[in-house]
Order: sequence, then C-alpha cells, then structure tokens
Amino acid sequence: MALSSLKDRVRAATITPQPSADATVHELAADPQTAVPQQLQAAAREDGADIADLVHTWLERHVGDDFAKALPKHIDVTAFLSAVREILPGLVRCTPASVRQALITCARFGLLPDGKHAVIKAEGNLAVFVPMAQGYVELMYRSGRVGSVHVGMIHEGDEWTFEPTAPAPLDFTHRPAVAKSKKDRGRPILAYAFAWMASGARSQVVILSREDAEEIRDEYSQAYRRAEEDGSRTSFWHTDFDAMWRKSALRRLHKVVPMSPEMVAMVAVDEAGDEGRVQVTLAPEDVALVAEADEAHERAEDGQDPADGARAKPTLRRKTKAPQPKPLRKRQQPKRTTRRDRSARR
Repeated sequence: MALSSLKDRVRAATITPQPSADATVHELAADPQTAVPQQLQAAAREDGADIADLVHTWLERHVGDDFAKALPKHIDVTAFLSAVREILPGLVRCTPASVRQALITCARFGLLPDGKHAVIKAEGNLAVFVPMAQGYVELMYRSGRVGSVHVGMIHEGDEWTFEPTAPAPLDFTHRPAVAKSKKDRGRPILAYAFAWMASGARSQVVILSREDAEEIRDEYSQAYRRAEEDGSRTSFWHTDFDAMWRKSALRRLHKVVPMSPEMVAMVAVDEAGDEGRVQVTLAPEDVALVAEADEAHERAEDGQDPADGARAKPTLRRKTKAPQPKPLRKRQQPKRTTRRDRSARR
C-alpha cells in the first residue's frame, strides 16, 4: 500500500538520530543525518512542505507523548499542537532542546502559546516561555479561591479615586471615559489589578505608575537589556510596553491573594526567563509536594519563634507504658520441723 501523505511517510521512517543541543531548528530541517531521516526529508520536498511543517511533524512524532502527559485534561493535544504550528516559523533559529523545554513548560501550566495566554519567544538561539497577563488570570481562577480578577489602565481623561485607608470597595473607583476619543482620553498613567475572592472579600488593590513599571523593567528584564545593547529593540518591553505594565501589576497581585502551587511555580519560571536563567518547571504533582514541604517547614519555623521574645519549650509527651502482668507469687511450703524441735517446745 502506497504512503499517500507526509504523515504516513514520517511514520514509515525508522531510525532517527537525535539532534544535538546546539543544533537549531533550521538545521533540524536542513540536515537529515543529524536531525530527521532521509525519508522524511524527501517526503517534505515531494509534498512541498516548508520548514514549519517539517518541524511540526518532527515534534508531533518525538515529543507528542510528552505533551500528552504534561497537558491538563481540559487541554486537547491537537489544539495545543495547532497553536505550536503557528509559532514555529519564528523559532527556526532556536535550538531544538530549548524549543522542547519551552513548549513542555507551557504545556505543564495548561496554557496555549497563542500570544494571549503565553508566548514562546526567541531570545538569540534559545526559545523562552513567557506567560502573558491572560495566562496569569487563568491560573488565578484555577486556584478555586479567586472569584474574579480585574486588571486595567487609568488614562489621563478618566475619573478615578484611590484612598487606601477607606474600607473596600470604597477605597478605589475607576470610571473609564470610554465615550471620549483616544486623543481626548489621554495617555495611560496607572495600571491596576485586584481580585474578588470566592468568599466575597476583595483583595488589596495593586497600583503601578509608569515609573514603577520602568523600574521593574530596568531591574529584572535581561531581554530588555539585551535588546537595548544590540539595538534590535525587540523585547516585549519595547514592542508592547502597556501589556507588560499590566502583567507587572498582576505579578504583584499574586503576593496578596491566595495562590495555588501551580501559580507560584509559574511566577518562578517567568522570573527566571526575565533574568536570563534556565527555566525549569516541575510536574504538577511535584509542585504540590514542594508546596506541602514548604508549608510544613514554615509551620516548624513558626513553632520555634514564639511571640514576646520567649523561647518556647518543647512539649514532651510522657510515654505511657503498657500494663505489665503481675509476677506470680510463689506458693510457700510449710516449714519442716524435727523431733528435737518439737521436744524443745514442750
């Protein structure tokens, strides 16, 4: 039976040497000896497939099972791979190892790399996972303790008040001047974020000025500094400053609302990407175990640090011994007397 499609030909390919960590995705498609089998390369040429098609097929074949294991049940593998297919052209110069790591990280958090929830961005020859503002909101909802999340921008022409000492929700109001034109509404001056808890309580309102956002950018974003140094100006802080401004407010919000272990892990991964460190994420079950261990450690630390400067004495429980059986009493034998003893008594 003839193999009629590229996918069939891919499945028919047998031996596939693994690419080196230094190889790029472009080399993955160009060098069949180090990346994909000759049958796959020939099939791609015959069917007129481009590099993105080839790499997508290679990922589906070699990493598809990893995606299936990493993705939550509510995310379909096919939908995830479809989103991956759209971003591959921008990652052709990245190493396959970094592309795989970034995509697996994205899958473990259950976010689609669609530009709204998450982005897989090329930083030099490395692919980097970048959660977006909508991704943060999605994970906040998954905690089960957050009822709704509000994030927005205050413009110069808007009406707003902020009085931190007033009781919620009277401490903050924002009336956007949506009827005005963009010119009349003016530039954005503040970004804010807050959440309503499932219990009905409202969180603290996080407000960031433009100066606050610029300080966060300058201190933490390695991508921004690299883009400034090489003159490319391609970082998200360059191309979409307002979105990063809102995202910074959401990242501050996670410190004042109950967060799931998954959310804490994603913040850590996001910060690692900002600082140019390797992004390593744990499987969901491992994240939960780490969170439980941290919580137990904090409880232990709290128990050793009592109030009023008094050092708490450890409470010792007296061990109760099991009741021991009473020793058997020996039967006393009658004392034997001799004839001489009896004579002396008389």
